[in-house]
Amino acid sequence: MIQCFYYFSSFSSYDDFDLKTKELEQFQKEVDSLKLIQQEKNKPRIYPFNPNFITDYKGYTLGMTPQEIDRLHHYRNQNKWVNSASEFQQVTKVSDSLLGKISPYFKFPEWVTNPKPKTSYTYSNTPKTYHQKIDLNTATAKQLQRVNGIGVKLSDRIIKHRNTFVGGFASDVELIDVYGLSPEVIARITNMFTVKTPRVITTYNLNSATRDELVKIPHLDYEVASAIIEQRTLRDGFKSIDELTKVKDFPNEKIEIIQLYLALD
Repeated sequence: MIQCFYYFSSFSSYDDFDLKTKELEQFQKEVDSLKLIQQEKNKPRIYPFNPNFITDYKGYTLGMTPQEIDRLHHYRNQNKWVNSASEFQQVTKVSDSLLGKISPYFKFPEWVTNPKPKTSYTYSNTPKTYHQKIDLNTATAKQLQRVNGIGVKLSDRIIKHRNTFVGGFASDVELIDVYGLSPEVIARITNMFTVKTPRVITTYNLNSATRDELVKIPHLDYEVASAIIEQRTLRDGFKSIDELTKVKDFPNEKIEIIQLYLALD
């Protein structure tokens, strides 16, 4: 009887159970793999950037402390530039581990990464008079390339930036808005060139301008304009344009350009 029972009994249910268990394990592995892929996609990506222009938010996302970000901003407010990863660490005091993580994404201007041989340029330190200088609003790319540190790309950028305004530059200080120009190169440019035919710009009274008028000024957005009006009210009017540097989030490094558009009572 036992032999007959064993012979006629079916054990297929046990086989089906083992098969389903293996299928579930394989399915779970596929789900786990897809989760890992999605997690990698959801990680914030870092694109190449110039560390000289790290904002508070950008620094936070990179893992920098507020103190490290402040050191960089203080350094830049002195019109100084970071030109290498080691110099960035020297200024900000970031750790070696953080530097190793973010420095591969540093992107410096071409004149830093591929400097031209100094012997290929002729440059005189002798200051030129106003009449000897060439009008920056009519200078050609070839003329600009005579300046030590100005190549084809930088000369094209200067002219392209000049052409964004109807009438060209209003002042030499607007050169600081041209990406890649160091203070040293700007000094060389202004030794040979100057704005002799400035464009006409609209100026606004700092102590009466509305927010909508202030945002028409380059480098001022609605948040900064609102902060300016708030400070103006608290101070019962500004006594000098330099007081703007005390306004929250005011772009101090651009004040020379901003003050071109401002006037006081």
